[in-house]
Amino acid sequence: MAWDSSRPVPWNRLIREWLIYAAIMSAVFIIFFRGDNVVGAIAGVLISGPLYLAFGAVMAKFGYQRTRLKDARRAAKSSTAPSASGTEVDDAPRAKPAPTSRTAGGPNRPKSSNRRKR
Repeated sequence: MAWDSSRPVPWNRLIREWLIYAAIMSAVFIIFFRGDNVVGAIAGVLISGPLYLAFGAVMAKFGYQRTRLKDARRAAKSSTAPSASGTEVDDAPRAKPAPTSRTAGGPNRPKSSNRRKR
């Protein structure tokens, strides 16, 4: 897609996503780098904010919209995918496969040991 300056930028979504990322990464750095230089790591996380927002705004102007998990679930629930044979998938259970010698249902089936030993 081409650049379109009239496309809206989802600022609230971008800021919310970055805040969640920043909180998680800051907590990870504080927990795992307790004795080291945590200030530098936190500064790096804070510097990533404007970079993330700028990159997200440019991508939005090019027309990129990341699919949310909620939208993907809704689309998967509403559509029915055709199976390999081209028919629609129904909710009936699959048929049991034919027995083979490896599943002990074929000609090499072991004898039953129900006989009583004397």
